[in-house]
Amino acid sequence: MSVHGGEAWGSFKQLVDARRGSRVAGLGELKRYLARFGYLPKSGHEHDHPTDAFDAHMEAAVRRYQSTLSLPVTGQLNSATIDRIMAPRCGVGDDTIHGAPVSLPGGGSGGGAVSRFTFFKGQPRWATQPDPPLVLTYAISATATVDYLPREAVRAVFRRAFARWARVIPVAFVETDDYDAADIRAGFHSGSHGDGIPFDGPLGVLGHAFSPRNGRLHLDAAERWAVDMDAEEARSAVDLESVATHEIGHVLGLGHSSSPRAVMYPSLRPREKKADLTVDDVQGVQLLYGSNPGFSLSSLYQQQASSVSSPARSSTWLSVTFVCAVLVIFVTCF
Repeated sequence: MSVHGGEAWGSFKQLVDARRGSRVAGLGELKRYLARFGYLPKSGHEHDHPTDAFDAHMEAAVRRYQSTLSLPVTGQLNSATIDRIMAPRCGVGDDTIHGAPVSLPGGGSGGGAVSRFTFFKGQPRWATQPDPPLVLTYAISATATVDYLPREAVRAVFRRAFARWARVIPVAFVETDDYDAADIRAGFHSGSHGDGIPFDGPLGVLGHAFSPRNGRLHLDAAERWAVDMDAEEARSAVDLESVATHEIGHVLGLGHSSSPRAVMYPSLRPREKKADLTVDDVQGVQLLYGSNPGFSLSSLYQQQASSVSSPARSSTWLSVTFVCAVLVIFVTCF
């Protein structure tokens, strides 16, 4: 597998094949990365410089990272692991708590496996009202913007993103112009922007959000955001709807999922679109808020299972077709 990824972490590609006992320039910076996202203890001193030694603690952290991101667990920095580390991702750490296993009617579970969603520590959520649905207001900042995106287009993206979650849980999201009074407040920001978690430029951290009931949702203004990927030519473009849907999941109380198909998976590659909620996303958020009346989780499971099996059926058909064609040529020639 070729190694490629974001500008912010491009230097990590020189670490491919590093393993316990290695000493490679740049491993210290990777330790900072792993600490930032919850795989190593954070230093108590801002100016501490981790060593470039690949020790037992580093190996354990790499194993945890590989397990969390559903990569082969080797403890070594193979190309697949470095490729994922370099990919743009959410700024929320992965050191959350796991949800309980959830089963679907008929014995299915999370796309045929144990559930992989997580919650923030303490499982915070927005207060429920006696009579659902819970109503949350949201606002898009009129000042924290990116100049190349029309405001109406951004508002439309967020309407769709909120609607995806509202479809599966008894929560209504209502847009308001009163940014300061809104429950959920979204905007584009650059570098240090007042929350103690600075952004790092293009194709590093794409955005971050805070657990309930904080309501802040921040996107890195340095990214090349796209509201219509078909009309966007930049190779570095990031799909706004996918990231907005993901960050709303955090605002609702979900942590990251280890399912690569899930909206709540930590990373998203340039030009990748992943805004449709999966069974894993829905199971997690419904444990916090309950199910929306009329929504069928089992039908989503069937739809997801069908989409997973379709490529396999197509591949099988192509293989059979190829074999038949070879047999026809063989019989014709001989």
